[in-house]
Amino acid sequence: MDKIKKIRDMAKQYRQYSAECLSDMVKIPSLSAGEEKVVLKIKEQLKAAGVKDVRIDGLGNLIARVGRGPKILAFDAHIDTVDTGDVEQWDLSPFSGLIKDDHVHGRGTVDQEGGAASMVTAARILTEMNYDGDYSIYFTFTVMEEDCDGMCWLYLIEEEKLIPDFAVITEPTNLGLYRGHRGRMEMEVHVTGLSAHGSAPERGKNVIYSSAKTALKIQELHEVLKDDEFLGKGSIAPTVLTTETPSLCAIPDKAFMHIDRRLTWGETKESAVAEVQNILSDNSEVSVPIYARESYTGKIFKQEKYFPTWKIPEDHPLVQAGVKAHLGLFNEPARIDKWTFSTNGVAICGKHKIPCIGFGPGNEIYAHAPNEKVPIEHLEKATAFYAALPYALEEK
Repeated sequence: MDKIKKIRDMAKQYRQYSAECLSDMVKIPSLSAGEEKVVLKIKEQLKAAGVKDVRIDGLGNLIARVGRGPKILAFDAHIDTVDTGDVEQWDLSPFSGLIKDDHVHGRGTVDQEGGAASMVTAARILTEMNYDGDYSIYFTFTVMEEDCDGMCWLYLIEEEKLIPDFAVITEPTNLGLYRGHRGRMEMEVHVTGLSAHGSAPERGKNVIYSSAKTALKIQELHEVLKDDEFLGKGSIAPTVLTTETPSLCAIPDKAFMHIDRRLTWGETKESAVAEVQNILSDNSEVSVPIYARESYTGKIFKQEKYFPTWKIPEDHPLVQAGVKAHLGLFNEPARIDKWTFSTNGVAICGKHKIPCIGFGPGNEIYAHAPNEKVPIEHLEKATAFYAALPYALEEK
């Protein structure tokens, strides 16, 4: 209990420090595959915080370690962000990093460099407390999540052989304790027709008609997808439809449709592809695309764009350790819930079955939105939770 009180006091003492760490991150634009400068800034922050074991892997992920215990606990924050969108919709510069009215403002404060800043402070606290418990505590600041969620952690697990016993995703949860979310996948439908002069359309095979029929069948499919009591219902939606035609007075002979599919419990890549295949016309085919973009280090690590569903039970030891840490720190029960969107948990727990929970500063309604901002109080509480969790796990 003395450790919990000390952690709570130190997180409060370092409240402004956390805000300043975040402010410095936000001032550096860090789109997917362009994270190098913010990675180097966070590395500098960790070194200044006294963390000795800090390195950058081949993909560009930043990895820090505190403690040398036989078990592994990982905290993860992706440090790439989406772009700003229309800057006219922002009241402040998206990269101001302004600390004002008990908030830090700017792109990435919620999604999700706020979690990264709290991790830096938690690493500082654990270092200053000379943590020497059961865990090697890894703090991973990962890349390219916005482009391809989970790919960075597939690399860490499969190439770097960093295989945690437990992991914590620090995406925004509004300080709730999350234990899962729906999976997702992308599908592409290619349609082939026959071109003809627009004055005689009956001579051709118009891909607009077959694509429109497919889109309407997808709308019907959405209504009958599986539901899950905790994760909610699966969903499917066409998000892009383009055609190719020899001219504006010719029947188009090629079409492309992109499909966003959210997968609830019990749905798989195979079942989702089969559902779409069953509603396609003879001149259409469906496939799952491959992600193969070069990281800022020049490394390409390919991944199929299928991101499995995951959840862990509420009575799981990791969830219960989170509940214990939350109660000890804040004297109130944790709010247990799930994310609406997808996280790196699709790789850690979804594919590799490593138990995950989520706890992060900020409200997800600000993710990818203008005027993004995070309360400094959230940074303080997230910091305390991350530093306290190893002790709570040891008690469990």
